[in-house]
Amino acid sequence: MYEEGESTEFRYDTQLLIEGKGLDEDKIKEHFLTAFEGDCLLAVGDDELIKIHFHTNEPWKVLEYCASLGEIYDIVVEDMVRQSQGLQG
Repeated sequence: MYEEGESTEFRYDTQLLIEGKGLDEDKIKEHFLTAFEGDCLLAVGDDELIKIHFHTNEPWKVLEYCASLGEIYDIVVEDMVRQSQGLQG
């Protein structure tokens, strides 16, 4: 639980699906690890559908990259600090 004055290193829980052709989860994971600051990376699927879960402070960069790979949908970006305080959004 977040307490007053406490900070979360990576604030946004970013989740989405990427649909495309020739997707490579290993290459996607490698790109995330070298291009973005964050943690809790999950990139699983097959060559046509990949599920992404990632904690970051710059979710827009994650969305931009993923959109370059294929169609993105079921996008959820949650502010974990607000969430831990019981706030919406």
